Amino acid sequence: MPFLILYKKLGPIFIKVGFAFFCVLMVSTAIYSWHLNKTIKEKFDGRRWAIPARVYARPLELYPGKKQDMTQLEKELLLSGYRLDERGNIPGSFHKKEDQFHIVTREFDFGDQIEPSKNMMVAFSGDVITEIREKNRNVSANIVRIDPVLIGSFLPKEHEDRLLLSRNELPEVLVKTLLAVEDRSFYRHHGIDLRGIIRAVWVNIRSRAALQGGSTLTQQLVKNFFLTNERTLWRKVNEAIMAVLLDWQYSKDEILTAYANEIFLGQDGGRAIHGLGLASQFYFQRNLEDLDIHQIALLVGIIKGPSYLNPRKYPERCQKRRRNVLQIMREVGIINTKQFDLSSASPLMDTEKNLSGFNRFPEFLELVRRQLHKDYQEDDLTSNGLKIFTTLDPEVQWKAEEALSSALIELERKKKIDGLDGAVIVTNRNNGEIEAVVGSRFPGSGGFNRALDAHRPIGSLVKPAVYLAAVEKGYSLMDILDDTSLVWNNHDGSQWIPRNFDRKEHGRVPLYRALIQSYNLATVKLGISVGIEKVAQVLERLGFEKEIALYPSLLLGAIPMSPLEVCQLYQTFSGEGFYTKLRSIIRVLDSENKPLKRFPLVVEKRIDGEHIFLINTALQKVVERGTAKSLSNYIPSSYNLAGKTGTSDGSRDSWFAGFSGDKLSVVWLGKDDNSPINLTGATGALTVWGKMMSQLNVEPLRLTEPPGIKWVLVSKDSSQANDRTSGILKLPFLAVTHQEDKEIMLRSMENTKKPDRSKNVLEKILKWLF
Repeated sequence: MPFLILYKKLGPIFIKVGFAFFCVLMVSTAIYSWHLNKTIKEKFDGRRWAIPARVYARPLELYPGKKQDMTQLEKELLLSGYRLDERGNIPGSFHKKEDQFHIVTREFDFGDQIEPSKNMMVAFSGDVITEIREKNRNVSANIVRIDPVLIGSFLPKEHEDRLLLSRNELPEVLVKTLLAVEDRSFYRHHGIDLRGIIRAVWVNIRSRAALQGGSTLTQQLVKNFFLTNERTLWRKVNEAIMAVLLDWQYSKDEILTAYANEIFLGQDGGRAIHGLGLASQFYFQRNLEDLDIHQIALLVGIIKGPSYLNPRKYPERCQKRRRNVLQIMREVGIINTKQFDLSSASPLMDTEKNLSGFNRFPEFLELVRRQLHKDYQEDDLTSNGLKIFTTLDPEVQWKAEEALSSALIELERKKKIDGLDGAVIVTNRNNGEIEAVVGSRFPGSGGFNRALDAHRPIGSLVKPAVYLAAVEKGYSLMDILDDTSLVWNNHDGSQWIPRNFDRKEHGRVPLYRALIQSYNLATVKLGISVGIEKVAQVLERLGFEKEIALYPSLLLGAIPMSPLEVCQLYQTFSGEGFYTKLRSIIRVLDSENKPLKRFPLVVEKRIDGEHIFLINTALQKVVERGTAKSLSNYIPSSYNLAGKTGTSDGSRDSWFAGFSGDKLSVVWLGKDDNSPINLTGATGALTVWGKMMSQLNVEPLRLTEPPGIKWVLVSKDSSQANDRTSGILKLPFLAVTHQEDKEIMLRSMENTKKPDRSKNVLEKILKWLF
C-alpha cells in the first residue's frame, strides 16, 4: 500500500524524467550521427585514397639488329613482373626455347600511345636479335616495346600503396567468393547483419575453425577506412552506426568496390599492400582478371590475417586456409568437385618471390624526386597517382652497381684499405639522359647518396677546363709550357707551393703532354697566364652552376663537386661543345594517363667546335698514352676512348671521367671521413670505370672533326721523353693563316730541341699548311 502511494506521487515525475532523458538521448544520438555522417561524406565523397606516384624505367625496346644480352633480357623481364610460363598465353608471361624468347606483352599506356598486348617471338644469334615475329598474325615486326620496369613509388606518409579498380574490373568469381566467405547477406542487410553474426558463430563452432567473421563487409570497410583497430566497445558502436549510415547513402557496388581497394593484404618492406589489384600483382605477378581459382581462394583467404597467413613465411597455415575457402566455394556452388580437387592440389605460388615495387633503385629515385620538386609539390607526388617515365636503364644500373661493389672489395683486399666507398653516374653521351646512379657500395640500402651529395675536390678533372681556356685564348697543343717550381704568395702572407704528383720537374714540355701526363706545375702556370677568372668562366659554360672562389688552387681542382656535377661538366666535353642539361625524367602523366609535362631535350652550343675538338683529342691521348693508359686492360685501345684521371690533395679522392661513342660515366672513390685512401684516379676509379664499360658493349668514339682543323705530324719524342720508338705523332691544329701564327709554331718547335730530321719534316708540313 505505501508503495502504491509512493508510485502515485513519484510516478509522473519518473515518467517525465525518463521521457526527458529519452529525448536528450535521441537528440544526442542524432547530433552524434550527424557528426559521423559528416565525417563519412567528407572522406568518402572526396579523394578517398592518396595514390602514390609510380616511377618507371625507360621502356624496353627490342628490334632486329640490336645487341641484347639474353641473360639480361630475362632478368629485366622478371624485374618487370613477367612470369616464366611454358603455356605462354597470358599477358605478362614468357619462356625461353634455345635461342628464342616467347613473350606475351601486357597492354600499357605510354602516354604517346597505348601499346596493346602482343604474343611475340624474338630470335637471337649470339647477343644480336635477328628476327621478331608476332605469333598471332604470323607477321614480322620491326620493333616491340615492352612495358617498363616499375622502379618505385613516392608513398604518402601512411606508406600505403594500391592499384585502384572499378566494379567492372572485379572478376565475378572473386566477388562471389569474397561474399561467400566474408558477408553472404551483403546485398540484403543494411550495414549490419545480426543473423549473419549468429550464423558465423554457429559455422565456426561446428567446423572448429574460424571460417566466417561476424562483421559485414560494410563494417570492415568502416573500421579500415574511418576508424582504428582498437578493441573497445565505443569503437564497435561507432562502427555499427557508421556502417548503417554508409549503407543508407551509397550503393552496394560502390561499397564493395571501395572495400576491394582498401583492404590490407600484406607488407612489402616499408610499403603496405592495399587492395586486391595490387595484391594480385604482388603475390602472383598477374592482373586480377588473370587469376586462377586457387589464387582467388588464397587472396580471399589471407584477408583474415595477411601477416599470420603470409604464403611465403607460413605456407602450411596458408594452405589450410586456402582449402577452407575452396570448401566454401564448393558448398555454395561457385566451383564443382573437379575444380575443387585441381585447385587444392595446385601449388600456393608459381613464382619464386613476391613482386616488390618498393624503391628498387633508391639513389636514382632520389634524383627523380629532386628534379620533380622544381615543378610539383610533395603532395602531388604522394597523392595524385602520377605516372613518371624516367631514363633509367636497368641493365646499365645493375652493371654499374656490380662493378663498383666488386672493385671496392678487390681494392680493399689488395691495398689493405678499410671503409672505402664510391659513386657512379652513367649518362647517354648523345642526349644527356641519366641511365644509372649508384650512390653507395651497398646499392638499394638508401642512406647517404654520394652520387648527389658527396661534394669532394675534383683534382685533375678540372684540367681540361684550364687547357680549354688556353686554347680559346690562342694556345695550340704544341705550345711550350714551363713545368718548373713556383711559389704563390697569398694576401695573408702565407705561401702556396704546388708540386707534381711524382715530385719532379719536367722542364719545358708541349701543352698536350702537360695535359695527358697531368703535370701540375705546367697547368698552374698556364692557368695563371690565361687568367683564373677565365678558367672559372669556362667551368660555368661547361655546366657548373655554383659560385667559384678565384684562388690559384682552383687550377688543380681545389673545388668541391658531386659526381653528378662533374658529369654535367664532362657531358659538354662529350657533346663536343654542346651543353645538354642532364635529365632523369622523360614525361609525367596524370592518373588518367593524360600528359602533364614533358622534359624535352635542351641543347645549347657553349664551346666552339674547333676548340673542344683539340681538348677531346688530347683526352683521347690521355687514354692512349697518358695517365689513363691502363684502361686498355679493360677495353681495346682501338675504341679511342677519351677520359681524365683525377686525384685530390693527399690522395683522399680518386676520380675518373670518360666517354665512349655512346656513354659517359663519372666514378668517384673515397672515404666518408675524408681520410687518405692512397689511390690515384688511375689505380682506383679507373678500374671501376673499365670493368663497368667493358660489360656494357660500348661503341668506339669517333669525334666529329669541325671545319678549320689541320693535322700536323710531330715527333713522338715531344710527347714522351723516354719514348725510344721512332716515328711521328699526329695532332690537330687550328688552320691559322697569319705569318705571325706560323712563326709562333716554328719557335715552339725550336724550343723542343727536336732532331733535325723531325724538324725538317715539320717545316715541310708547315709550308704546306700555311
